[in-house]
Amino acid sequence: MRPANGGVPAMPDPSNDQPILPPEEHGRLAKAVMRRQAALSLRVAVIFLLLLIGLPLFNLYGASIANTRIFGMSATWLFLGILFFPITWLLSAYFVRESDRIEGESARWRDEISAYVQANTEEDAQ
Repeated sequence: MRPANGGVPAMPDPSNDQPILPPEEHGRLAKAVMRRQAALSLRVAVIFLLLLIGLPLFNLYGASIANTRIFGMSATWLFLGILFFPITWLLSAYFVRESDRIEGESARWRDEISAYVQANTEEDAQ
């Protein structure tokens, strides 16, 4: 869906108290946030894939343990049918919490960089 203004990027609102971040600093900040988000995504994906690929390998190489009866079902079915979804939810909650933390830190960095740039701009103007 296109924005109401036809896709033209919005200009910063001068009435807003938020200091404007220079483009070069904005780019550096964006790259830092994207790097941290990519590292987080990679960590979560690796854990998920280890679980997903590990279960069949565990069934193949640890069949005696995988076939152990727990609550009337094999350990494999207990993990696959009952425990896999809560583990996925926990992994998702971890991802969202850490992603929010990274975004919060980036907002703080933006404010610090903007304050620094604004202070230096005022000094240069005097």
